[in-house]
Amino acid sequence: MHYPKIILKKGKEISLKRRHHWVFSGAIAQMPPSLENGQLVSVFSSQGAFLGIGHFSSGSIMVRIISFEERSIDQEFWNEKISNAFSLREKLGLTHDSDTNVYRLVHGEGDLLPGLIIDFYNGTAVIQCHQIGMHQHIAEISEALKTVYGDKLSAVYDKSSETLPKNYGIIENQWIFGSPLTDLVQEYGATYRIDWEKGQKTGFFIDQRENRKLVADYSKGKKILNTFCYSGGFSVLSLLSGAKEVHSVDISPKAIELTEENISLNPQIRSKHESKVADVVKYIREIGDDYDIIVLDPPAFAKNIKARHNAVQAYKRLNAEALKRIKSGGILFTFSCSQVVDKSLFTHTITAAAFEAKRKIRIIHQLSQPVDHPINIFHPETEYLKGLVLYVD
Repeated sequence: MHYPKIILKKGKEISLKRRHHWVFSGAIAQMPPSLENGQLVSVFSSQGAFLGIGHFSSGSIMVRIISFEERSIDQEFWNEKISNAFSLREKLGLTHDSDTNVYRLVHGEGDLLPGLIIDFYNGTAVIQCHQIGMHQHIAEISEALKTVYGDKLSAVYDKSSETLPKNYGIIENQWIFGSPLTDLVQEYGATYRIDWEKGQKTGFFIDQRENRKLVADYSKGKKILNTFCYSGGFSVLSLLSGAKEVHSVDISPKAIELTEENISLNPQIRSKHESKVADVVKYIREIGDDYDIIVLDPPAFAKNIKARHNAVQAYKRLNAEALKRIKSGGILFTFSCSQVVDKSLFTHTITAAAFEAKRKIRIIHQLSQPVDHPINIFHPETEYLKGLVLYVD
């Protein structure tokens, strides 16, 4: 099948030859004047060599490549892509785990599909498209999910209205196929309720799964403060692992409501938990020095380069306050999900906070995103979650 041609300027083909998925506007020499957002296009070098097929969009990133091969983008293509993503999770032991039945199936460029996120929740697949072109294939993607999962798939939910431009025309999220048999999932044996329709992201922060387990491994007999708790993931698993007491704090009343609900699903831990609606930074300034573990898992402080400086200052202030107050011999788990704040900058920022806190501090773990959020070696922007575990004397 022939798609409209975009021709690059001389020398601008290098990144695509290295399998990076983005074509920036400044790299384009020629393109048809009538292209519409989301349209499939073929990209060629200035010498006429084929480079890839992708979705066009007006803006800084003008093309996102979904195939470096010259082929039709049809149902067979989507079946193959979704099957490849499933096969990886199967090899990683995620698709048939009785203790954990929630995982990410497609992680954008990490699975060679820019702008597509699919999370699997105990029979329900939640799709979130971050670009118009990807959303135009939603029916084929849903069919591919049915082919791959068979009777293990009970429902497919499209949650793209929150991530696509308002003028695109998606009025609301919708069920594409079936209906969920349950909204409960298991993660390392802990039970959580997932709110696909109103919850953040696709309903749960799957990317912190292994880090929740690590906090839980240190939790026995400890008093823990879980900040920016959202639905209480760290709190629930830590309590189930023997934490003495856990306090969950978030500025959102809805988040605290979700946390309390998840605590109630695991009734044996209810008496050891307290939650509070509060501004985390202000709250930390007033805590005592009796927390053995503090978890700092804030939302992305920087969504673009322009916001990076302010974000770094915010991370520094937050971490300095926690480091000043944590119990001697305590452990701080601190995270950043801001993609524009890389690992090196984050470590330098936490180092500056440590200087301000005037405590003896050692790094005992350096953390990242889990295996179902793979990092495309040719597309480093797929690495976004980073964390440090600090032992504070």
